[in-house]
This record gives sequence, structure tokens and C-alpha cells, in this order.
Amino acid sequence: MRILIQVVLAALICLAATLGVKAQGADLRELVNGLAVGGYDETETQIAAIAATGDPAAVPVLEALAEGNVYSRKSDKLVFIAEKTGSTYKLIDPLTGEVVEEVGSGAITKIKVNNRLRRAIRTALGALTLMSPNPDIRRAAAEAIFLSGDPDAIELIDQAIEQETVPAIAKLMREARAAAVLKSDLSDDEKVAAIEVIKSRSGRDSLSLLIPLTEVEGPVGDAARSAVSAIEGELALWDIGQNVWYGLSLGSVLLLAAIGLAITFGVMGVINMAHGEMVMIGAYTTFVVQEIIRNNAPWLFDSSLFIAIPLAFLVAGAIGVAIERGVIRFLYGRPLETLLATWGISLILQQA
Repeated sequence: MRILIQVVLAALICLAATLGVKAQGADLRELVNGLAVGGYDETETQIAAIAATGDPAAVPVLEALAEGNVYSRKSDKLVFIAEKTGSTYKLIDPLTGEVVEEVGSGAITKIKVNNRLRRAIRTALGALTLMSPNPDIRRAAAEAIFLSGDPDAIELIDQAIEQETVPAIAKLMREARAAAVLKSDLSDDEKVAAIEVIKSRSGRDSLSLLIPLTEVEGPVGDAARSAVSAIEGELALWDIGQNVWYGLSLGSVLLLAAIGLAITFGVMGVINMAHGEMVMIGAYTTFVVQEIIRNNAPWLFDSSLFIAIPLAFLVAGAIGVAIERGVIRFLYGRPLETLLATWGISLILQQA
């Protein structure tokens, strides 16, 4: 008898769980179908309601909505993800991903979105994916909320921070929360603390977030002005370092070209008008080798530069030897003729 009772209880629990999942799915489907009702304001309300369910099944339809691939069927106002195939559209169930039917363009109506709705979708996707088991998705969700700064996401971010186990992602979530706090109605103390978090993040995106607050009076404005000053100083140092790096990079290329010209003209008496094309050949060889590795051996891509650079020198050198053996060696001592010959070679290489 006890075993029979346990079996019945287990069956009832499974049935209740199944009915709960179905009810949740039915509620989500109703919200998705509501995207076809009303104008932009109503659509934004539905997007927020879909995000509030916390159901990851809503992610595909929101992504498709942002891309302009969500339509409603005119006959029953049901919402589908649509893929164009020739002159017809393949209607896909937004929750299951199953193909329902193929229809003509006259049978469906596109659900249009504007920039405001795209921002709402980005925020909704961030909220839905903060709890994803995939750390890359959680990282992208935190970045999306940082960019949108939606105050409605604060509560969900707090929950996500408590559960986050990856320190780097938890830091991103705290920064996203700070961005949302700055656009909320929370106290000045909360906003000053958020400004310190944004200040520690630094970067131009943080600067654009803080600059509007510098016009505010009180402790928030003071903290914002101090943070902006610190970030601008840091960015100025990075700009100097970047300019030095670019100068060294460009200078190394020009130095190699100068050495080559000094040898060819000063020692050989040859004016080479194709030296720029030789640099181009080396650069293009590097690009091609990296693309081949990216497509055929992606696990080697981080080391592709060490393979590409030697090959770039070998290819450029081989073409240089071919030019010398085929043309230049007959023109030694006649610099003007080498100028004309290598100029013609440069035109050929440009068109090749």
C-alpha cells in the first residue's frame, strides 16, 4: 500500500510540473502574440513583459524582432519568425523553432521596430541571458545592460551578481548595475558609489556615461566631474602610448623601405619604383596566410602571425629575385631605364 501511495504521489508531482511548464509556455506565447497588437508603445510594453518572465525560450524571438524577422499572420494575428525563401516566407514557431508553413508576402504583416524598441530589446535580452549557464552569454548580457543603462534591470542584476562565480563577469555585472543606477531614481549616495564603479572601469564608454552628470549640482555632479577628469587623464596617457606605438610601427616599415632603396640605388645603381608594391605583397601574404589558418586550423590562429611573417618575407623576396633575374640584371648602370621598367612592373602588380 505504501509503495502504491508513493507511485501515485510521484505521478501527481510529474503531472503538476508538466502542467506548470505548459502554463508558463502558454503565458509566454500569449505575450509573444501580443507583439502584433498596437503601435510602438504597446510593443515596448510587451517586450518588457516578455523579459519579466525570465524564460530563455523568448531569446530567439527577441533576437529575430531586433533583426526585423518577426511577422504576424493576417488570418489569426499569431506571431512567427519568418525566413524568406525566394518569393515565399517560411513561418517558424517562435518558441519551438518548428516550421509551421510557407506563405506569400500578402499573408503576413511585418512587426516594425525603431531605435527605441531596439534598445528595449537589447535590455530585455540582457535580462534574459544574465542567468545563462554559458559565461560568454552572461558577459554579453552584462555589456548590453551597461550600454542601455535600464533601471528596470537593477533587481535582476543583483540576483545575477549573487549567483555569479566568474570574477571577471561579476565585475562586468557590477559595472552594468552602476550604469543602471545612474539612470534611476535611487539616492545620491547610491549614484556616487555607482560613479566610483564607472570610474574604475574607465574607457570612452564610461566617459560618455558620466559627462551628462557633470552638469548636475550636488555630490553627484562633484563625483562625476572628478571621475571625468581622472578618466580623461588616463585616456590622454593611452593616446600618447598609442601614438608612440603607431609611430614605431610605421617607422619600422619606412626604415626597411629606406634600407632597401639605399642598397638598390646607392650600391646597385637601380631606381626601383616597385618598392611600395613589394611591401603590399608582404602584407597581402600575411593576410592570406592568417585567413587560411582561420578557416582550416582555427586553433593555430593565435600563433598565425609567427607563421605569416616569415612567409611574407619569403614571397616578397622570391618575387624580388624574379624581377631582378628577369628584368633588372639587363639594365644595370642605366638608372632611368630601371625607373621606367620597375614603374611598369608596379602597375602590373597593382592590377594583379
